[in-house]
Amino acid sequence: MTPETLPQRVEIYDTTLRDGTQGEGVSFSLIDKIKIARHLDALGVDYIEGGFPLSNPKDIAFFEEMVKSPLSHAKVCAFGMTRRKGVAAADDAGMQALINAGSPVVTIVGKTWDLHVDEVLQVSREENLAMIRESVAVCHEAGREVFYDAEHFFDGFHANRDYTLQTLRAAVEGGATRLVLCDTNGGSLPSWIASVVDDVQQELGDVKLGIHVHNDSGLAVANTLAAVEHGAVQVQGTINGIGERCGNVDLTTVIANLRLKYNTDCLMHNGEDSLLRLTETSRFVYELANMNLRENQPYVGPAAFAHKGGMHVHAVNRVAHSYEHVKPESVGNTRRILVSELSGVSNISATIGRKFDIENNKQAQRNVLQRVQDLENAGYQFEAANASFELLLYGELGKRRPFWNLDHYRCVILKTNGGAATTEAIVKLKVGDALEHQVAEGDGPIDALDAALRKCLAPHYPQVNDVHLRDYKVRVVNAADETAAKVRVVIDFAVVDPDKADEYFSTIGVSENIVDASWAAVIDAFEYHLLETGA
Repeated sequence: MTPETLPQRVEIYDTTLRDGTQGEGVSFSLIDKIKIARHLDALGVDYIEGGFPLSNPKDIAFFEEMVKSPLSHAKVCAFGMTRRKGVAAADDAGMQALINAGSPVVTIVGKTWDLHVDEVLQVSREENLAMIRESVAVCHEAGREVFYDAEHFFDGFHANRDYTLQTLRAAVEGGATRLVLCDTNGGSLPSWIASVVDDVQQELGDVKLGIHVHNDSGLAVANTLAAVEHGAVQVQGTINGIGERCGNVDLTTVIANLRLKYNTDCLMHNGEDSLLRLTETSRFVYELANMNLRENQPYVGPAAFAHKGGMHVHAVNRVAHSYEHVKPESVGNTRRILVSELSGVSNISATIGRKFDIENNKQAQRNVLQRVQDLENAGYQFEAANASFELLLYGELGKRRPFWNLDHYRCVILKTNGGAATTEAIVKLKVGDALEHQVAEGDGPIDALDAALRKCLAPHYPQVNDVHLRDYKVRVVNAADETAAKVRVVIDFAVVDPDKADEYFSTIGVSENIVDASWAAVIDAFEYHLLETGA
């Protein structure tokens, strides 16, 4: 099958709330799960797997909430395993929990690889087939649509083709409407995926197939697209590819490829092209999972449309698609021009030339570039600190003025044996003719210094209270110097305004002293905001 003859409709099945939470360090509260489900619904996914309603109270509460307040587009799926051996499906607690969850769809996972049947479940192969057939049937007879996840299917197919096909037939006999072929260990290659999907279709005829792969070989997206090219009509995965071990397939990449490369019908919600919300959704999930963005993530990453090399920037300024395979705005992302020691004057002009009125001032651009190169040699990195870079521009062009003059700051950390550490910061500075001398406590030196500095500045510049820290990153610059090494601190800030969307910017500080590097980043943030707001 060629891309031109792909199925026009490919279903998107999201398992972020279940399979995604099996990833190391990933945990969602009940409120988080509800928020993500509603966000995915607005994005336009077709199915949202909410979890296993017998496994914990949180999942039970999630399904109860979905029954009380249904989604507008997506169908919620309850996930569970086949009945236990030797127990009638109607009497099995797991089956009852799946039915009682009240979701319109039930997804049942069963053993397909004879190795698991023989050595893990330790049941006869005939009993395993009965477990699949009867589990699907009892949910189907209760009025639920049933999807069957064939666990370890591709490994099982390699070991015993005939038996894996018997397990699929058992699911069909029970009433399954989708047979989802799972590459659970994530070790298959695209050619094998394609070959097996073809083989299954020839054997089973018109049954609709899905694909669920993991990324242990780094091929999850390629394997998923191979399955779709060969007839799979449903794709299962997670937002940002979170999941156990190396993760699941990243639905953001798959969805973008299906829509923009294959022109398939997916992510259409109420007639709206919600692909424009893809980047927003990716970052929403990262935020609730308390995970850092993956900078180079295809389509939705901050660096996906970032240009750094001078030659690249020069070309993009003339013909954007000369270095971009799709338009950034097609997936809700934006183009970024980075400034670093590798930049040319084109980067300077493209980044802030119009804002600072130096588009045609080549000498000013060269001066700025030279300053950037000197500072990066000292450990700075402006591509991740746009506000500090613009402050550098303000300074080079004589437009940066001091809002205050520091006399001194001091931090005192008290730690007693067995007690928690406490921090007190003192800041003394002059704002105009006014002398400010303030003390504040905090969770650490940066928190305390930030609080004391705000006390000093807020009476004169109340705008500083709109600036809030969102992320804090520290990196050693010259590790060979060990504990005496210079560190680079990058802090992400948001300007919070209840009347409009938050604005984000980042600042940087470099020093052998981590507190002083952090202080530099904090004062850059306040100065930048004051300059931008015309204080």
